[in-house]
Amino acid sequence: MEQKRKLGAIILAAGQGKRMNVDGVNKVTLQLNNKPIITHIVHFMRQIFIETIVVVVGHAKESVIESLTEEHVLFAEQTQRLGTGHALHVGVDVVPKDVTDVLVVYGDDAIFYNKKHFPVLKELFEKQLASDAAFTFLTIEQENPDGLGRIVRDDKGNLLSIIEAKDATEEQLKITEINPGCFVFRVDFLRAYLPKVAPSPVTGEYYLTSLIDLAIQDQLKVQTLKGGKMSWRGINTKEELQEAEQLFAQLEQ
Repeated sequence: MEQKRKLGAIILAAGQGKRMNVDGVNKVTLQLNNKPIITHIVHFMRQIFIETIVVVVGHAKESVIESLTEEHVLFAEQTQRLGTGHALHVGVDVVPKDVTDVLVVYGDDAIFYNKKHFPVLKELFEKQLASDAAFTFLTIEQENPDGLGRIVRDDKGNLLSIIEAKDATEEQLKITEINPGCFVFRVDFLRAYLPKVAPSPVTGEYYLTSLIDLAIQDQLKVQTLKGGKMSWRGINTKEELQEAEQLFAQLEQ
């Protein structure tokens, strides 16, 4: 008998966030609209009835754990900072057996997880849970996508890959469809394929986005949902945190 599909979540919050330049705390615990950035994401997930939430901690882990003491989440520790693919591997090991699919997000993307975006996220979950896809992920349009991973498609619009900005050709840099880092994966796919992710020859890190290449290579089904021009702001610097505050205020209106 096939297992009933159940959605959980993994929040990646182990990174150092060097550009934020804060000592002793993880950047996901900085205040955004009067509560920690990561708390906004956890509360959003609760509002869409995700019960099981795993938070992957690492750098300044105590600050993250302390900020979530009343949130009833599970923690997984990434003891070595070896990239997003490795962090996800650590998180999947803690996911309970009854969870079949996981929403995977970054801990500093609080702006994205706002009530105005409920319909798009709901559509993303439904698209994944109604299919046999290995995973489904969101893409959005950005007019100035500097430094962001571009979505590369063939002439028929089929997904080919996500290319990181630093590896992109001049032609690929003109692409405005980007990856904001919002995926829904089958847990059994992650358990089978995360061990196959190879480290980057440049940094030695394991990237979550390598799963796309592995899935396409093995002709597994990968789906995208185009979210169009959604408000989004990854938070890597103090200036970006200020931008996020302004965006948050607009979305709350």
